Amino acid sequence: MDFLQQLGPAALGSRLRRLSEQLTGEAVAIYGQYGLDFQPRWFPVFYLVANRPNISSNEIAEQIGHTHASVSQIVKELIRHGLLTMTTDPQDQRRRLMTLTPRGQEVLPQLRMQTEDVRQSMQTLLADIDSNLWLALEEFEHQLRQQSLRSRVTMARQQREAAPVRIRDFRPEDQPAFRQLNVEWITRYFTLEPSDLKALDKPLEYILAPGGCILLAEVAQELVGTCALIKMADGGYELAKMAVSPAHQGKNIGYLLGQAAVQRVRDLGGQRVYLESNSVLKAALGLYHKLGFRSLAQPVPSPYVRADVQLELLL
Repeated sequence: MDFLQQLGPAALGSRLRRLSEQLTGEAVAIYGQYGLDFQPRWFPVFYLVANRPNISSNEIAEQIGHTHASVSQIVKELIRHGLLTMTTDPQDQRRRLMTLTPRGQEVLPQLRMQTEDVRQSMQTLLADIDSNLWLALEEFEHQLRQQSLRSRVTMARQQREAAPVRIRDFRPEDQPAFRQLNVEWITRYFTLEPSDLKALDKPLEYILAPGGCILLAEVAQELVGTCALIKMADGGYELAKMAVSPAHQGKNIGYLLGQAAVQRVRDLGGQRVYLESNSVLKAALGLYHKLGFRSLAQPVPSPYVRADVQLELLL
């Protein structure tokens, strides 16, 4: 399946950019068929000047909805190619007026024929589509004028961040999210090791079946954090595979997961929680000390190469 299609509306900008690039490529070939040495991006500016001689660049930008900088760049290119000329408004020396050059006037009839053929072809293409794409784009742009996308995203973010954090138990369908959350942080600092893959790929077999559990942090139905409790031979539990999505870090989610994990050990009758970490993970170590973990008196062998810190919490 097309990746942009999988992403859905979040990739609308990329989808439109891809469509724009496709249409631009077609337009270049079409201009060539009509013997026109013409760039697609010139069209709205050139055609507007042809229909409204002595229009200013500010008016062009307003009429076609482009930035003034973009219009100025296109005007410079059209002047450089001898299609446009710029004069000073006798009524306002600061105002520059655009008109077609004699060469531009020569190009215009052929461009008008090409434009009419393209218009007819596009009308046929749009008629073959179930929905009215042109009207849909008009409505989409209207909605953006009413409220910008940036403003809408800000509101969505505020709603998401205001949503309560829910800690719940693992379900089999959560395995991909559990794996991704951990792979994300492990590969950022270290290398995935065989012991990682066993737990992440088969959590039911290596964590849950021996008597452990996995907790997940959920915000607005999105899984944003996780940790596991692995049953140990001495009756205690190892706190492992704790991860919080980068987009949700700094929101106390790790601490809530840690508290829930420690309470779960108490509920299970455990008297000790053990964990392994690494000295480069300053924020994580700060969290563990806040939860009450202390350095292990006597280090023990670890299956992880990266483990250079061992902590425990006695309950």
